[in-house]
Amino acid sequence: MRARHTPLLGPFMVALLATTAPLSAQTYDLVLRGGRVVDPESGLDAVRNVGIRDGRVAAVATEALAGREVVDVTGLVVAPGFIDLHAHGQDAFSRDLQVRDGVTTALELEGGVWPVADWYGQREGQWRINFGATVSHGAVRYLAMGEDANAQRYERASREQIEHMQSLVTEGLRQGAIGVGFGIQYVPGASREEIYRLFKTVAAEGVAAYVHVRYAGVVEPESGVVAIQELIANAGATGASVHIVHIGSSGLSAIPLALEMIDGAQASGLDVTTEVYPYAAASTDIASAIFDPGWRERLDADYGDIEWVATGERLDSIGFYERRAEGGPIVAHIIPEDGVAYAVAHPGVIIASDGVPFVNGRAHPRGAGSFARVLGRYVREEGRLSLAEAVEKMTLLPARRLETVIPEMRRKGRISVGADADLTIFDPATVRDRASFAEPAVSSDGIPHVLVGGVFVVRDGTIVDDALPGQAIRQRPIS
Repeated sequence: MRARHTPLLGPFMVALLATTAPLSAQTYDLVLRGGRVVDPESGLDAVRNVGIRDGRVAAVATEALAGREVVDVTGLVVAPGFIDLHAHGQDAFSRDLQVRDGVTTALELEGGVWPVADWYGQREGQWRINFGATVSHGAVRYLAMGEDANAQRYERASREQIEHMQSLVTEGLRQGAIGVGFGIQYVPGASREEIYRLFKTVAAEGVAAYVHVRYAGVVEPESGVVAIQELIANAGATGASVHIVHIGSSGLSAIPLALEMIDGAQASGLDVTTEVYPYAAASTDIASAIFDPGWRERLDADYGDIEWVATGERLDSIGFYERRAEGGPIVAHIIPEDGVAYAVAHPGVIIASDGVPFVNGRAHPRGAGSFARVLGRYVREEGRLSLAEAVEKMTLLPARRLETVIPEMRRKGRISVGADADLTIFDPATVRDRASFAEPAVSSDGIPHVLVGGVFVVRDGTIVDDALPGQAIRQRPIS
């Protein structure tokens, strides 16, 4: 009789056997045991054990799982890591407040950056959370207009200068930018033709425009409603995808009407989305064009609504003009509270912080507490929306906004086998923002653990200093 030989198993068969073996017989790098898993894609909201291997979710199971490390998260929610589409605070101090707020991906999409490749290069292998940016319309306009600051803001561009901007935008996209960021209100010289032609570039490149509207006001014809109509018209005329930033400070008293218009555009087949931060106050530089003469009428505001960030003082007319001459960050208490609540709860509206960089520990508190504030105030205390709805607005919806351009985003914003193990673990009974206008650099409570790529970046409420697993969110650069 011939001896029987056992054939060697090839890599495919080994992998197949590993995936078909009982989950309880496998060993994972990390197991999160007994948490309430909220997956907005599948609708799962139940107690499960989560097994993580090689930076990804490898199991979501009712049975016990074996792991090299097992962390008991009983009583806590295990959610996908929060994705912030609008984070200007791209410095280490701001980043570490963001991650304590549950953010695992923080992107600079409204303002954008230039040069794109340099910006990414500065963070590769050195960042705690995932990072990414658009190419900045403001920066390329500055270059095309001859690097004159006044011209960049107020002068109308020639056709040749617009074409130069288009070529620079294309170059930035080739370097890996996610899309194109516009701050139209900050550059009053940008004509409607300029924005329209740049939207044509956006459409041709298959990316999205992330836009601060032309007007944020309540007085016609320079109202937020008119400004939103411009973007919807450009989307319809060019086929560009458009994301309108901070609908609260863009819509002001017309927030419900603005959202109705966006809903109508979506129903008509246009790719138009929006976001909101959960505060009744805006923030910007007092020297910006937003505060050009006539601002009180446009914004239906007065000097006393303006808070000087460095000291917390409310300004009068003398203080306003003194501060405007020197420039610096302010908080503008001008957004209706009921409008903010309406937008936070409105279906399809993404939560994003618009967090600005902290200067000497001072800034608008939205950069430290936006996500915990939604969970603590608007979900638990006021019941404006369910916990699952809030999680979807912070995770799946922003991931979907990006995934047609960045396919890797299909692995984020979910908790399912194969998804990236970017996870935020919070206590639904205690999660809350602690940052205030008086004390803005205070981290959120009730978020004991945050993981990026399966690595703890916050553990037991403390940042893991040497954990730098953040990855670039970008298009593949074309050399």
